[in-house]
Amino acid sequence: MAQYTVNEVDKVEILTLQDNYIEITAGDNSEIIHRAAAVKEGSIRQSILAEHGYCAVVKTTTGDRLGTLLFDFGFSEDGAAANAKSLGLNMKEVVAAALSHGHSDHTGGVGKLGAMIGKKEVPLALHPAAFKSPRYIKVSDQLKIYFPKLAREDLEKAGFKVVESKTPLPLLDGDILFLGEIPRRTDFEKGMAVAHFLDNGKEKWDPLEDDTSIVMNLKRKGLVVLSGCAHAGIVNTVRQAIEVTGIDQIHVVMGGFHLSGPAFEPIIGRTTEELKKFNPAYIVPTHCTGRKAVMHMEKEMPRQFLLNMSGTTLTFTGSS
Repeated sequence: MAQYTVNEVDKVEILTLQDNYIEITAGDNSEIIHRAAAVKEGSIRQSILAEHGYCAVVKTTTGDRLGTLLFDFGFSEDGAAANAKSLGLNMKEVVAAALSHGHSDHTGGVGKLGAMIGKKEVPLALHPAAFKSPRYIKVSDQLKIYFPKLAREDLEKAGFKVVESKTPLPLLDGDILFLGEIPRRTDFEKGMAVAHFLDNGKEKWDPLEDDTSIVMNLKRKGLVVLSGCAHAGIVNTVRQAIEVTGIDQIHVVMGGFHLSGPAFEPIIGRTTEELKKFNPAYIVPTHCTGRKAVMHMEKEMPRQFLLNMSGTTLTFTGSS
C-alpha cells in the first residue's frame, strides 16, 4: 500500500462542538482538558447542548502556522452551531472540512455551520459512498427506519466544495490526513448488521464503506487518530493509519467507537484489549461508544482515559 506523508505538527487542538454527553460542573480542567464554562458575563447563564451526534473543530499548529478543519456536522440543524455561538468560536477560521460518513448524526448541522464559516468552496473531503441513498436501519421486514438523504447540492449550497476520495487525502497542506476507505481486517469488527440500503430497488446490507477518520502527526509523540463512528472498526482504523503513514507510535485514539447496544457489547472487551496493544498515551471514546464501553475502557486504561463531552477542548502538545 502506498504511504502518505503527514507533516509533524507542534500542537493539535480538538474542540468538540457536539457529543452525546455534557457535564457543565465537571471541574477537571488541566493542561490537556478545557471544559466549557457555565458562566457568561459574570452570571451562570449558559449550558452546552449534547445530542446523539458528533462535530469537532480541529486546529493544528506548527511554528506560527495555524490550520483549522471542521470534522463532521453533528445531529440537528442547530445543535453544533448553537454551541459554537455559546463558546464564542470564530468559525470563519475554518479553511477545510472532512466528513466521517454519510449518516445524519454527522451531517445535520451542515447548513448552519456553513453559514457561520461564511465562505464559498471550502474543500470538504468525503468518501463517494457517503451519498448512498436510500439508507435505513432494518428492524424487521415490516419496520425500516430511514436516514435523511445526504445531497451534494445541500453541501454546495452551504459553501462546501465536495472532494470525493476513496484513498487517503492530505488536508491543510499535509497537516491532516483523511484516511479514505478503511479495509476490514479484524475478525471481530463486523459492522452494523441492521444497516441496509437499496441498490436499483434491491435491498442490500450496507457495509458503510464510506466510514473513515482523520489523522495528525504530533511532533515526536506519534499519531492522533480521530474517528466519527468507526463503523469500519476502531482497531481496523488505527491499523490503517499506521499502514498508510508508516508511523507506528500512537499518541491519541479518539472518537466514536460504535460499541453501544446489545449487538456490539460482546466485542467491548476484545476491542479494549486490541487498543491496549497500540499503547496510546490517551484514549478518548466519544459519541456512539456507549456507556458500558466507556466505563470498561476507563477501568482497563485508567491512566490513558480522558472523558470527552460537548464543549470540551483537548490540547495535545508535541515534544521539542
